Amino acid sequence: MSPQRYDHVIQLPQTAPVNPTPQSQQIAQEWLNKLENIFTTGEFSRLDEIFSEDSWWRDIIALQWDFRTLHGRKRIEEFLHQNRRHGPLSSFRLQETGHFQPKFEIVKKDTGFAWISSLFHFETPIGRGSGVLRLIQEEPGSWKAFSVYTTLQELKGFEEPLGTKRTYGTLDSMPGGVAKGNWLERRQRQLDFVEEHPQVLIIGAGQSGLNLGARLQSLGVSTLIIDKNDRVGDNWRKRYRTLVTHDPAEFTHMAYLPFPKNWPQFTPKDKLGDWFEAYASLMELNVWTKTTVSTASYEDSKGEWMVELVRDGKQRTIRPHHVVFCTGHAGEPLIPHFPGQHDYQGTVYHGSQHEDASNYDVKGKKVLVVGTGNSGHDIAENFYHNGAEVTMLQRSGTYVLTLDKGVFILHEGMHCENGPPTEQSDIVGESLPFPVQFALNIDMTKRIAEEEKETIEGLQRAGFKIEWGIDNSGIARLYYTRGGGYYVDVGCSQLIIDGKIKIHQSPGGISGFKSDSVVLKDGTSLKADIVVMATGYDNMKTTVQKVMGSKIADRCNDVWDLDEEGELNAMWRPSGHPNFWFMGGNLAICRIYSKYVALQIKAAEEGLRPPAIPN
Repeated sequence: MSPQRYDHVIQLPQTAPVNPTPQSQQIAQEWLNKLENIFTTGEFSRLDEIFSEDSWWRDIIALQWDFRTLHGRKRIEEFLHQNRRHGPLSSFRLQETGHFQPKFEIVKKDTGFAWISSLFHFETPIGRGSGVLRLIQEEPGSWKAFSVYTTLQELKGFEEPLGTKRTYGTLDSMPGGVAKGNWLERRQRQLDFVEEHPQVLIIGAGQSGLNLGARLQSLGVSTLIIDKNDRVGDNWRKRYRTLVTHDPAEFTHMAYLPFPKNWPQFTPKDKLGDWFEAYASLMELNVWTKTTVSTASYEDSKGEWMVELVRDGKQRTIRPHHVVFCTGHAGEPLIPHFPGQHDYQGTVYHGSQHEDASNYDVKGKKVLVVGTGNSGHDIAENFYHNGAEVTMLQRSGTYVLTLDKGVFILHEGMHCENGPPTEQSDIVGESLPFPVQFALNIDMTKRIAEEEKETIEGLQRAGFKIEWGIDNSGIARLYYTRGGGYYVDVGCSQLIIDGKIKIHQSPGGISGFKSDSVVLKDGTSLKADIVVMATGYDNMKTTVQKVMGSKIADRCNDVWDLDEEGELNAMWRPSGHPNFWFMGGNLAICRIYSKYVALQIKAAEEGLRPPAIPN
């Protein structure tokens, strides 16, 4: 049974007109002092003094061990009261330098909606955290919180060996000294897990698994990453030949190791695969390729897994405490089947199986691509450049923005060249609750559309239907709720505008096949020698069922889309199954949220986090 869908359409509050103020630092400091006093006294009933009635609080494992979004002052008060047993937040301090120190920002020029924002830092009984405050003026001179974000960033006593805390590296400084061997000898024993079982098993060595593996290793948690492919990076190398990333380099790099300054803005798939392979080596990650799960079981009483692996044909049993599924945020390919398909004389396959149009003799052949998301466009363009006559079948609208304009607007002032430090941008970029992000994205979506007016109008003239998303909020909502429904244009749009790739509308979709054509619901037929079903993927839980069996999958919650509060279902947070985690998303999202998954696992290993309650 699928979880209930929530649209999370909100209206931003009306605020009193306000002019830019030079007193942002003073106002923010006074507000933060009052918040600290409320935590110290536990008098959360006083929140009305400093919080708007229509306020928000997003907490990622700082006040409790989950991802929570609370809307409304009363719910925030209840949340803080319920979680006071974890101990108060304390030692608050504002960010004093850089881009994210207290500043006044006009958020919506048409309504005058404005706030004072600042990064801030705090301590909890077990760790240190960072957050973001945003204060609005409900009436002249009265500044109250519109939104507060709190995140745990490190655990006291288990700080990462970064910068001045880096390990010494000499043999006599390593555990056991010279008698335990040099670095290479130790490294080989670690890689083969000769002396211990890994505490964590990560399934999948893509951006999810590698980022998380690096985070866990930095926290001193022994981790094994397995992948069915021959080499690290093959999950990208084996995708279609023309694929490049659709996010800029400043946004997409990996934890601890940014791309070099001369790295291309958008990375070709094989180059990215090579980077993954180098990253695994440089970060000393324990990766077993050519390895699959044979069987897996979990013993609730021990809080331990027993996993049978097959590594390059040889059996190996391991007993980790945690398993993390890192096979991509989508599940198994959604491959529809239609009446008459067995009688079809042409070639039909799912977009996940596409390698390159040059694998077929396609010159002059009719190709029908079913679906108008990213992969559908890329596949259509690939066939066109190999001489095929290409038609894209569109059932419903698709949001389109270009790589040259729209993508850079999305990242303005944050993850960009000469922008703020990545670690700070990662915190601030995720600090607004998703419903608020969506509401603010309406204006940004309009701005992108104005910048790309020529492209949008050209597509519409060609018969392509544009979809702006629920509430016209654009790409972010589509990504977090559907994982698709959009196209980041890398060249195919102009081919459609020029009539070189045709668009056919079929709201009802396909009704069946004939020997040489596809029959649509409206009764029309489209001749086709090749049909590519770019029809997307199922829930990530379906891959768990395939790899680990129904007993484990049935205890997991469905993955992706937003829950009632506005947080992603099961991703990066408790999954429903004890000691089982889902980790996925694009490169940047994996860098950001791998920290929180790693901290949750480390806290569990050190007894700081209570055991998960079984479903």
